[in-house]
Amino acid sequence: MTTRLAIASCFALFFFVLTNSLKAEHIPAREFDIADGFEATVWATTPQLFNPTNFDIDADGRIWVTEAVNYRNFRNNGLGLTNEKGDRIVVLQDTDGDGKADASHTFVRDIDLVAPLGIAVLGNQVIVSCAPNLLIYTDVDGDTYFNKDVDKKEVFLTGFSGLDHDHSLHSVTVGPDGYWYFNTGNGGPHTVTDKSGWTLRAGSSYAGGSPHLKENFPGRKSDDGRIWVGGVAMRIRPDGTGLEPIGHNFRNVYEESLSSFGDVFHADNDDPPACRTTWLMEYGNAGFSSADGSRKWKLDQRPGQPTRIAEWRQEDPGTIPAGDVYGFGAPTGVVFGENGCFEKIYPDGLLLVCESARGEVFQYSPKSQGAGFSLQRSLFMKLRSGSIHSGMFRPSDVAVGPDGAIYVSDWYDPGVGGHRMQDSQGSGSIYRVAPKDFIPTIDKLDLSTVPGMIRALKSPAVHVRALGFRSLQALGKDVGPEIIALSQSDQPFFVARAVWLLPNCGQKGFDRLAELLHHENQQIRVAAFRSLRRAASEPDASNEIHDFWLHVREQACRDSAPSVRREAAISLRDEPFETCRELLKKLADGFDGWDRWYLEALGTACEGKEQEAYEILVSHSEDPLVWDHRLSGIAWRLHPDASVGSLKTRAMARTLPLVDRKQMVDAIAFNSSFQAASAMLDIAQHGPKDIRGYAAWWGQHRLQNDWKDIQLSEIFPKPPLIQKIEPSTRLDTTFIPPGQPVYTSNGKAAINIDIRNAKRLYLVVDSTHNKPEEALWVAPILTTTESTVDLTQIPWTMAFSGGTPSGPPPSQTKVTSARRKKPQRPSLTVSPGLTHVDNTMPAIQVTGRSVIAYDVSAFSPLQLQVNCRVLSEVPDTADHISFSIFVDQSSTGNDILQTGILSNVSGSSSLGRAIFHSERVGCAKCHIVDGYGGEIGPDLTQIARKHSIIALQEDILKPHAAIAAGFETMTVLTTKGTATSGLQVSAGDPVVLKDAVGTVHTISRKKIDEIFPSTASLMPELAKLLTAEELSSIISFLQSSASEE
Repeated sequence: MTTRLAIASCFALFFFVLTNSLKAEHIPAREFDIADGFEATVWATTPQLFNPTNFDIDADGRIWVTEAVNYRNFRNNGLGLTNEKGDRIVVLQDTDGDGKADASHTFVRDIDLVAPLGIAVLGNQVIVSCAPNLLIYTDVDGDTYFNKDVDKKEVFLTGFSGLDHDHSLHSVTVGPDGYWYFNTGNGGPHTVTDKSGWTLRAGSSYAGGSPHLKENFPGRKSDDGRIWVGGVAMRIRPDGTGLEPIGHNFRNVYEESLSSFGDVFHADNDDPPACRTTWLMEYGNAGFSSADGSRKWKLDQRPGQPTRIAEWRQEDPGTIPAGDVYGFGAPTGVVFGENGCFEKIYPDGLLLVCESARGEVFQYSPKSQGAGFSLQRSLFMKLRSGSIHSGMFRPSDVAVGPDGAIYVSDWYDPGVGGHRMQDSQGSGSIYRVAPKDFIPTIDKLDLSTVPGMIRALKSPAVHVRALGFRSLQALGKDVGPEIIALSQSDQPFFVARAVWLLPNCGQKGFDRLAELLHHENQQIRVAAFRSLRRAASEPDASNEIHDFWLHVREQACRDSAPSVRREAAISLRDEPFETCRELLKKLADGFDGWDRWYLEALGTACEGKEQEAYEILVSHSEDPLVWDHRLSGIAWRLHPDASVGSLKTRAMARTLPLVDRKQMVDAIAFNSSFQAASAMLDIAQHGPKDIRGYAAWWGQHRLQNDWKDIQLSEIFPKPPLIQKIEPSTRLDTTFIPPGQPVYTSNGKAAINIDIRNAKRLYLVVDSTHNKPEEALWVAPILTTTESTVDLTQIPWTMAFSGGTPSGPPPSQTKVTSARRKKPQRPSLTVSPGLTHVDNTMPAIQVTGRSVIAYDVSAFSPLQLQVNCRVLSEVPDTADHISFSIFVDQSSTGNDILQTGILSNVSGSSSLGRAIFHSERVGCAKCHIVDGYGGEIGPDLTQIARKHSIIALQEDILKPHAAIAAGFETMTVLTTKGTATSGLQVSAGDPVVLKDAVGTVHTISRKKIDEIFPSTASLMPELAKLLTAEELSSIISFLQSSASEE
């Protein structure tokens, strides 16, 4: 145990009042630690706004906020926040320029707004994301009030599942190309048709979390013939045509942010073990579910595969690198800032990510690295250590205003996600973050002149830039000279913004674009390539533009920068093999054998033509044993039927490193042919001994899904059992009972003490001797209101006896060496003052330091009588031995639920650990902390950083009130009338559930009558099992674990 944990183990937790008595408040700006050179100020707070989910900033610096006071009222209605007329869009303004909002009014309150999760303001268009609809409110008269008799409301898109659910439709961001970018979470199924008739159909195995999300459907094909899975990022033209997925298989990305070069960044909420911040490569598969969406990652996790690798399928061909996988969290709003109050400190741009679970705002300065980006994370904003608002700061969104300042909204709640909101006032705030001497100034928007449009295009605020872009685009080649002049700026971001307009500027624009395709800055070359590709893909593109594009694409395949070649590869996705054969060869020659981003881009280029591509890129090397990393990597990524023989040869080769052979086995596992299944069987039976078990696992696993219809002549051998190594000692010697001892004695003693109202009893022996000594608790008798009870005849709930353990923290609390001395028939009476032990006396013998805990709540005890003595022939040993008795007389969990208050209760983290891992409470059967425990429920190692003390209290006592997303209970009703409940780990055929004890149930689809979500958690309510001190100790343990990161 570390010193930090030892100190944490005895601190007291002081629970203030529960949230029903919290007043609406905000966190003072002085409570924050901010990145060097910046300071925070409170810009707006409740009652100017409530529960902000998302916001945007218009050209005048007004902030438009989506509120969610009606979020998940099926769980939160008791807070009294519900408004039957719907949620609202509120407009905030600083009218006097003092740096604080002084005016607030409602733009619209609409029954169709149920916890809207996104907003974009484009002039007089207010685009609101609220499943099932993407809505456009047009403020025709521009008065910032929606009047249904004057203004317009349009359903721009519909069909997004996830009503009243956060895994649903998120905010629109206008890209530098003028397209609208947005995403939806994995709370499908989503069936969305654009205005040209093209339909997206996306689904996965995820369901639950809302009565509106009863079942999802994986494996659905969209109009492009592809299966888009889970959360999907999209773009669309402003006229509602051209809907196109640009990435998929997320869990729940909150929003996208784009750089002026066209790079998309986002953060995915995994909740809790492996959240990530990622650059999204176009068409990338993030890997949260299986390729068809039917299986969750845990079902496909290979033996020994770490969570951060398994969760995003980083060893599966066809998934993009996960980026910065930082562990537990719940990321929300993101922004890529380019110019503004921070540009001198961050000249390459500043990516900010709100982390609501951690109560932090991350900062990155993305750098090109190979065909992708490196993302080095640091903290931009967080609460100061020891703040009284600890666990309440929940940043929900971040944006850069037209004044160049950074704005951050705070949801303010003990919990995260709204599954069980506890702030009854709906408090919320917006903070402005800027240099300490910052003076806000906003250029007056003037879209009537070209210089005014250029100024708008240069704005720090993304949607002010969008207004400038739209105005300049409408003028076409008439503004060619001005756009070309901007493309010669020394500021790369301004050059990139001009690049997207150059195709509109006639031949001179294309000539300038051709020059920029040779620019020394590879990011500008990437932007120029993307701009030309977009122009060539438009329906009205001329033959001249198309021919120019083909020339440029061939040129890009030979570019010195992997990032440019990556873009060329992506552009080949839909090209027939015969028209891109030579380009694929050039691109393959540029693969260094190690750059995973590049390899995935090459795989995208070969999509639908893997067989032909393999023939020209790999199979020309006849001996697979001489493949280098480049060829083996391409074979792994493509893995067509023709590759199986060579893959098997490498997998069976004892001369190759194990890691290389396992990669080949993985590649075979992702081929669905009979040939692949047969090869896997051969490896499992006859391959090198160090690979047989791995192949056997794959074979057994695949026969449940991709190979289920394949009939093999023999069955796969059973894979070796993978067992976790458990420490031999379950409790450490610093295990401290709660509070102060009611009795302490050095050496032998006869004890008779009053323990009225006791619920737990702890018998403790401490030794300072250099060698463990044995001691006895003789004839421990409880006198109750009805009789006497011999403690030696009832089971203890936890016990420790012996020396200091080695190795990692404990995973369970099975008794180690504490043991009872059992007479034939123990006496039930003890004379006060007895100082000797008769052979018939019952006794408990312990060694060294020991703690024995009893649950005595059922006995209504009055007194405890016990003799204690040392078993040693060494003189003065008694001087080194002390006996202590601790009594827990605190209120019960049921009492806490009734009163809503837990105050002045001390918590011992060592006791909390013992209770967490005990058989009596059984938390560790389902939950992991510090690497130990079961994998049925969420990993709780960092949960105390996500939830405040108040939220943790409710999570433990009332688990049904707020079930973590992804851990909702599903019930399967069969055609025979039987019902099975558990966590759904596969929604394919068969459906797979894991129940509360970890048993996996596999049920064929043809035997299922109905699947529906349950409102009950698999976790039992613990109110009847815990006292206030035990609850406080469990929370203390979770807090001390969280502090270890």
